[in-house]
Amino acid sequence: MDGTVRKDIKIGDRVMVVQKQDQRTGKLTEGVVQRILTNSPNHPRGIKVMLEGGIVGRVQGGMDRK
Repeated sequence: MDGTVRKDIKIGDRVMVVQKQDQRTGKLTEGVVQRILTNSPNHPRGIKVMLEGGIVGRVQGGMDRK
């Protein structure tokens, strides 16, 4: 699972995201999906989500059901 397909991501999933300011370094942040922000069915750089706590980033993988 690489986080580029919207239908694979559900509210409540635990995921690893890269925030905009961390794209150059690739630093990942772990959290639980609160909202899915990308409307298209897929995105080559990862589906954009908002995590619980308000962090926004693109899913890079590490998905688990909560």
